[in-house]
Amino acid sequence: MAIIQWDPFAELNSLHNQVNSLFNDTFGGSKSVLSGPATDVYSDNKGLTIEAHLPNFKEDEINIEQHHGELEITAEHKEREEAKDKKYLVKESVSSYYRRFTLPRNADSANVDAGFVNGVLKVHIPFKELPKPKKITISTKASKSKKPK
Repeated sequence: MAIIQWDPFAELNSLHNQVNSLFNDTFGGSKSVLSGPATDVYSDNKGLTIEAHLPNFKEDEINIEQHHGELEITAEHKEREEAKDKKYLVKESVSSYYRRFTLPRNADSANVDAGFVNGVLKVHIPFKELPKPKKITISTKASKSKKPK
């Protein structure tokens, strides 16, 4: 009897592929249904950097909030086109983006810096130095405690 290594994500991956296949067969296209704009997260000894690629979004459509040790980025882009000379009267589209990141304990949340250039949102969260652990000495003196009754 052969030993087979169990993959806990195999069923989830299979379901994901089946859903993608269903949508691709129904609506055409080869893009993953669950895909979204690329987001890169990297850190060095100075801080954490998040780069979200948000083409077609405008700066005023992007919202960044920080609360309870998390950073949340949301964006919504709406387009509306009216064309009376075509077969449709109004063409609308909506694109949205949502990501939430748990920040490390040493994140300096008071000094977050964000910029948006050429469709790329770049958020930098600097690291602050955490307090050094305090050494507690153990006293060897006899304590004057009451004896249990």
